[in-house]
Amino acid sequence: HKGLEVESLPWHFTEKEAISFSGQERVPVLIDAENTISDSWEIAKYLETEYPDTPSLKLDHGEVLFIKFWVETVLHPELLQLLVMDIYNNLAQKDQNYFRESREKLFGKALEEIVINRDERLPRFQKLLNPLRTTLKKQDFVAGETPGFSDYIVFGAFQWARCISEFSLLNADDSVTPGVKRCLTFMMDWPGMQWDTQSEKDTANQSNADINNQNITLVSQSSDRDNLLFKIRSSSWFPLLRE
Repeated sequence: HKGLEVESLPWHFTEKEAISFSGQERVPVLIDAENTISDSWEIAKYLETEYPDTPSLKLDHGEVLFIKFWVETVLHPELLQLLVMDIYNNLAQKDQNYFRESREKLFGKALEEIVINRDERLPRFQKLLNPLRTTLKKQDFVAGETPGFSDYIVFGAFQWARCISEFSLLNADDSVTPGVKRCLTFMMDWPGMQWDTQSEKDTANQSNADINNQNITLVSQSSDRDNLLFKIRSSSWFPLLRE
């Protein structure tokens, strides 16, 4: 979005020591020169302050905090209850015990029990998207004519689901689907986005094309890439699966 060059590196749930320098155990974490910032909201505020001449994330829009809290308290928990077994099955083996124990403690039941009858529960999840659906019928992005932080925090949830699971969350004619596609297409054209090979870029473009007639489909990822660290110039950012 801001045109900063990025580089991705792997990170695992159980590799707490790898981010201990941040003074906490959760991702995302950003390192920019001598500065270390954790939490996506704090990172977004930092980027707005430090790089004011780049495209804005529109943090001053009144809806941003509402969208942030809606995603964190409604969208993420609902997605987790639908996809928790898919997450577990895609994790590296060394992370599976930790994930199972922590999530079963959170829900008070086995992971397998959490996802029982998820097809029957899907309409309820889709109904929760009505405010988002209505917004995207009126405008291209949640933040207006161009995307902002509000779009990325919503899109990030669907992109996470899309990368970790084959379970179809949206119908082909759902107005949320093209909204997700617009955000992904926008990201593909970021000036700072770098691809190691043309094949890697082609694969990413194909994954974009896969949001088409049927649903939001699986994009295969190595189980060794459960979380990603992004590097901004001399900086690093761990996002995606948040502890």
